[in-house]
Amino acid sequence: MKKFLAGVFLSVLVLALAACGADKKEDAGSTTGDKADDKENTTVTIGASNTPHAVILEKAKPILAEQGIDLKIEPYQDYVLPNQDLESGDLDANFFQHIPYLDLQIKDNGYDFVNAGGVHIEPIGIYSKKYKTLEDLPEGATILLSNSVSDHGRMLSLLEAKGLIKLKEGIDKTAAEIKDVAENPKNFKFDANTAPEMLVQMFENEEGDAVLINSNFAIDNGLNPMEDAISLEDKESPYVNIITVRAGDETKQETKKLLEVLTSKEIQDFILEEWKGAVVPVK
Repeated sequence: MKKFLAGVFLSVLVLALAACGADKKEDAGSTTGDKADDKENTTVTIGASNTPHAVILEKAKPILAEQGIDLKIEPYQDYVLPNQDLESGDLDANFFQHIPYLDLQIKDNGYDFVNAGGVHIEPIGIYSKKYKTLEDLPEGATILLSNSVSDHGRMLSLLEAKGLIKLKEGIDKTAAEIKDVAENPKNFKFDANTAPEMLVQMFENEEGDAVLINSNFAIDNGLNPMEDAISLEDKESPYVNIITVRAGDETKQETKKLLEVLTSKEIQDFILEEWKGAVVPVK
């Protein structure tokens, strides 16, 4: 009888231990599943001008988080440091420049960068505190341009498109300089000694008779290009603002996802609604 009871006890004990082992395996399996679900997102650090670039990125940030990318946005006020920091590895990408500026930076500094894709266009505006139309600009008026050489071709092409000057035939107009002005009927004087970010202040101080200002600086300083400019660059401008990365990084999944979100209908609609045509998304 005692042997029988001992046998029963041992059988129950074995079954209990087996059940306990099974529970631990299930718990272990559950833990493994939880770890898989809790996989950390990839962090992408991107440098951007405050407006509109950083604003657009903030809108895209939660969308990217759902796709496994934590976007860390570093704001910049100038056009030099974002490329320097991209080269050093402090940034994974930047979003502040258009294609001609990138090309010039690569030529001048030897950067091994590539254009990963375009997002939007910021039309340049012609602003004046003294005159309400381009036709009102007087003989010998002083026109203030950016001291960034990469802006000159764009700004001079805008003045040509508006019928104020004519550039030399056969030149690459994206690389035009003041010396390439062939016809200047009103003998305008061109002053290209002001940093791009200071042009708004020059306008507010009524320096010069007209000032050409990039929309990102205008918006960042409270101007509405659609209302405050006396003339605005056409929306078909080739100066698309792009995502720039180090060569080879354009094929990374994070870069592709970033571009997909920034060119999605949701972000394009946001850009149009937020800036009413002062910033135009690319198709």
